[in-house]
Amino acid sequence: MKCSDFLKELTDYLDNDLDASTRAELEEHLQWCHNCYVLCNTTKSTIEIYRDYKLYEFPDDLRSRIRAAVITKCQHQTGVPKGAVPQVQKEPPK
Repeated sequence: MKCSDFLKELTDYLDNDLDASTRAELEEHLQWCHNCYVLCNTTKSTIEIYRDYKLYEFPDDLRSRIRAAVITKCQHQTGVPKGAVPQVQKEPPK
């Protein structure tokens, strides 16, 4: 098995969605290919980290300050007067 073949099957391997024969080939490849081994373990670890990820809600006052700062920055860069609400330009009809 080539590394490119391993990469094509990596998602299914990590999802445990392979037949026994293909899984055995991939695991044999991981025994001798350091690069694929590192890639596989890094990807698996990343998935595990994000699987446990929880959404963090900002407090209302912080959310308001961030929004105001973003609007101020955008107005400064685009020249929109302070207090004006920037308008989103629509694409012309095709």
